[in-house]
Amino acid sequence: MTVTTDAMVISTVTDYGDQALLLEFDSTAEVLAWNDVLREADLLGVVDIVPASRTVLIKVDGPRYQGVARQQLSKLRLAPETAQEATAPVDGRADVVIDVVYDGADLDEVAELTGLSRRDVIAAHTETPWRVGFAGFAPGFAYLVGGDERLNVPRRSEPRTKVPVGSVGLAGEFSGVYPRESPGGWQLIGRTDADLWDVDREQPALLTPGQWVQFREVS
Repeated sequence: MTVTTDAMVISTVTDYGDQALLLEFDSTAEVLAWNDVLREADLLGVVDIVPASRTVLIKVDGPRYQGVARQQLSKLRLAPETAQEATAPVDGRADVVIDVVYDGADLDEVAELTGLSRRDVIAAHTETPWRVGFAGFAPGFAYLVGGDERLNVPRRSEPRTKVPVGSVGLAGEFSGVYPRESPGGWQLIGRTDADLWDVDREQPALLTPGQWVQFREVS
């Protein structure tokens, strides 16, 4: 990576117990950019890197590596333009295409909240690629970011006690797919048969941070 005079550094690093460091950022775009840098750096003593909405957790192989990791992190640099919101996959193609039947229980409510028609909601969800920001509350659940801004809707005021597996939902700036039946408060707009988590795959999670995802309507 070319280092320029205005290159960005990691400004906030906090001890997280004695075997981890917590890095804080201003946006999910920064998290994704730094996540790439951290993984490419192959840091000594680091055993796991866990991105979230505005943070990255660096797990180290014991307390003796905590200081070592701090020193290594202080030397990393990121070009400012790299941390900006990416607008589309580089080659124009998504890494994963997910087929969706748009008949969700909250589709009409989402249309009302956004001022769009049902068809416009579906078009907004399918025409703009989403990017995997970070993993969530259940194995295989991924928070997708960067979609059409018109689809930014609040969670349901009363969460459901049971959301069916494969449900496709919206909550705030995020979209996501429930990998298993579970409680949840997202606005449900559709359903998919995509297998989000399979322990028999080389990579169990279908969606991993940084990937581009395209939703495709099917009947």
